[in-house]
Amino acid sequence: MSESCNQDCSSCGKDCSDRKEERIDFLVKPHELSKIKRVIGVLSGKGGVGKSLVTSLLAVLMRRKGYRSAILDADITGPSIPKAFGLKQKAAVSEKGIIPVKSRSGIDIISINMLLPNETDPVVWRGPMIAGVVKQFWTDVIWGDVDLMFIDMPPGTGDVPLTVFQSMALDGIIVVTSPQELVGMIVAKAVKMAEMMNIPILGIVENMSYFKCPECEKEYKLFGDSHLEEIAQQYGIKLLARIPIDPQLAQAVDKGQIEDFSGNWLDSIADNLEKSYV
Repeated sequence: MSESCNQDCSSCGKDCSDRKEERIDFLVKPHELSKIKRVIGVLSGKGGVGKSLVTSLLAVLMRRKGYRSAILDADITGPSIPKAFGLKQKAAVSEKGIIPVKSRSGIDIISINMLLPNETDPVVWRGPMIAGVVKQFWTDVIWGDVDLMFIDMPPGTGDVPLTVFQSMALDGIIVVTSPQELVGMIVAKAVKMAEMMNIPILGIVENMSYFKCPECEKEYKLFGDSHLEEIAQQYGIKLLARIPIDPQLAQAVDKGQIEDFSGNWLDSIADNLEKSYV
């Protein structure tokens, strides 16, 4: 039994000898025409730290390696994946299910913007309805053969992350953060949630870690010194990568050209995913 155990087994995902009740299995199967080998969730404790950016870059890197990658955009109220890939077309709907949209390089993507009449229409729904749509993205979308699916999860520890953790067979999660000290406490919440749900944490990626002057190549820590090593050490997880503030990267996302951008910050993560999961 963990020292932090609150005796409420219904809220815990761990299998321990002191469990007082049978664990309910909420896992659901994907569409019958889908064959998804591995699923990686990308999580953040708060918004605006670059979770969708990391999701997009990892999907692009794995596609460049020749694998069939896909993105399930579970951030229903703040979908930004289609923008990064320059996708404006709508997902096709047939009697058998929903057909995801393919990016230029062949990445299958589904996002709520691909089903709304206008991409700027707000999603003014309550939590259970949003969670239900995310589950439909898993059960009703015809993904076909996928080597690695990346799920861009909404920030925080609410209904949708819980739905993803409980409903989909995740092989691991990557936590995205930024250098601000306040974020450390929020990251801890996300890490603890994953541990409660018994989901492997692959490590942490720090975005906006520094800015490198293009003229003198000196690095400036605009948000102050990072405390990420302390957080990683405290929870026994790996620091996977640091992504700098790069105007060219921001421009590529704004123009929908994320597939054309080259940066080696996440190469080691892609190599490890290749060795461990495909």
